[in-house]
Amino acid sequence: MKALPIGIDAEKWITRAGCRNVLVAVHTVVAGQRLMDVVDLVESDPRVQLVYTQAPDMFTQGVSGFLRSAGALEIPWADARRERFDLALAAAYGGLDQLHAPVIVMPHGAGYGKRAAGRGGVYGLDAQRLMKDGRVLAATIVLAHEWEREVLALQCPEALPAALVAGDPCFDRMLVSQRMRAAYREALGVPSGHQLLVVTSTWGPASLFGRNIQFLQSLTNELRRSQVHVAALIHPQVWWCHGRRQVLAWLTEPRAAGMILAEPEMDWRAAVIAADFVIGDHGSLSVYAAALGKPVVCTDSPIDQLNGTSAQALLAADAPRLHREMPVLPQIRAAVPVDDKDMVDRLTSRPGHAHRLLRAEIYRLLNLDVPGRHRAPEPIPALAPQWGYRYA
Repeated sequence: MKALPIGIDAEKWITRAGCRNVLVAVHTVVAGQRLMDVVDLVESDPRVQLVYTQAPDMFTQGVSGFLRSAGALEIPWADARRERFDLALAAAYGGLDQLHAPVIVMPHGAGYGKRAAGRGGVYGLDAQRLMKDGRVLAATIVLAHEWEREVLALQCPEALPAALVAGDPCFDRMLVSQRMRAAYREALGVPSGHQLLVVTSTWGPASLFGRNIQFLQSLTNELRRSQVHVAALIHPQVWWCHGRRQVLAWLTEPRAAGMILAEPEMDWRAAVIAADFVIGDHGSLSVYAAALGKPVVCTDSPIDQLNGTSAQALLAADAPRLHREMPVLPQIRAAVPVDDKDMVDRLTSRPGHAHRLLRAEIYRLLNLDVPGRHRAPEPIPALAPQWGYRYA
């Protein structure tokens, strides 16, 4: 039998007794990446013990490896749903009705950018997702923006008392990490005086990777002899759905031509901060790049699938469109950034305050005093995990 800090016999084995137990329910690698920013707010507290579990989801591939690489103490889902916890943290909803704990649920992207298919409204803020058997699943539903609270009031008023407009911790950490830009560029192998073009793709048939994978080959061929380096950030769900070996095989030629291909476990935010230009689809990475003031050139966006009040819709409407029949280099160099203030205003109502607000909420639910003074979030490390595949 494995000795763990939870369960009936835990007191026989633990060294630190009396801790509040917090469960981190990780549904996907993307959700795990988001949650790591939040666990940092509480895990150093000697009064708190964190344990992690792989929660049920269609795209759980890679989660166990992600947790091992993070040094996290992982317990089986069967144990997680059997035990009681003082708090649970999640960035998706699968299986949350089975947990015995108050749950804080965060978004795992740049707000709520999608329309709900078939039902209208905004995807992710509806009663079908937020409730089960007449009960709101989360004790706290973290929102980035006041407009999301307004949507929640229309689509699921029962969940309104649980809403917390805390801003976007992912974007706030990107803001404090901008001073590390030179280190990120060095880690990516971008020489002084050269430029970096980052190409981002979300998942699904409407994504850049789904619609025109050949674009990456033509792009690297065009820029091969220039002083512009190309890095590709492909959504982890693409890697896990199609397989790492298959994705690498599909991208053999652009990799051989020098394209930097980030592994799915990598913290993509460092590459976005390092970029001089970005080409992207309707995914969250394009939104964050634009909010940082990067020139973003958009590929075809499924406008009819986007929530019209979202940052994704603003970017799709205002950013220059990529013309694939024309050379790319003149297009990215002529691209005028979308007004970053407008993007930030659409993305978050609490810029720079997410970590402070989330920390206060975590300790409120744990019924503990907040220790010490709040510290600004740490910058993203330049070399953790390794950047990915590169072939000169």
